[in-house]
Amino acid sequence: MKCALRGLIVCACAGAFSAQTQAPSSPQQPAGLESDWDIAAVLQQIGAHAARVLPALDRADAQAWAAKGAPQAYADQLQWSKEQARALASDASALAANPEALSAELQVLFREQGLETLLGSVAEAMRKYQSPDAAQALIALTAESGGDRDRLEGYVVNLAAEREKEYQVMDREAQRCRALAIPPATPAKKKK
Repeated sequence: MKCALRGLIVCACAGAFSAQTQAPSSPQQPAGLESDWDIAAVLQQIGAHAARVLPALDRADAQAWAAKGAPQAYADQLQWSKEQARALASDASALAANPEALSAELQVLFREQGLETLLGSVAEAMRKYQSPDAAQALIALTAESGGDRDRLEGYVVNLAAEREKEYQVMDREAQRCRALAIPPATPAKKKK
């Protein structure tokens, strides 16, 4: 009897929790969280921007830099920038299909920030060893993604906060159900 009662309580708790967590018929975004549609457009723009950076990087001439005394590190950074730009273009475009994947959002955000840092260094090499105009063009191109990066960063922070709230609700509900399903132990009376 006790087992059946516990099973009934667990089922009731699971049903109540399921009803609380199911999306309503007209899905609403939590306050502060951009819609999937809006952030998907931002991700597409980030991917397109990364693709536009590649031709600018292809115009950089690392061999000419080396001939003028540039350290090998600049050539390495140019190569890493190209790899990061390709990966960012691919990852951001793919993520636009499922923008609520928090780990993938973080990866794209970190990749975007890392690429921006590398591009600053490559622009410095271009300024010193190639052409100040080419360096300025790369800096201007790099700055174009600032607004999209900021929107993505805000979205990631808000998405993480939303997931955290959801996990807290699930934990509280699990603890409540556990308390209902497993009654507190009563101390055993010792026989004299």
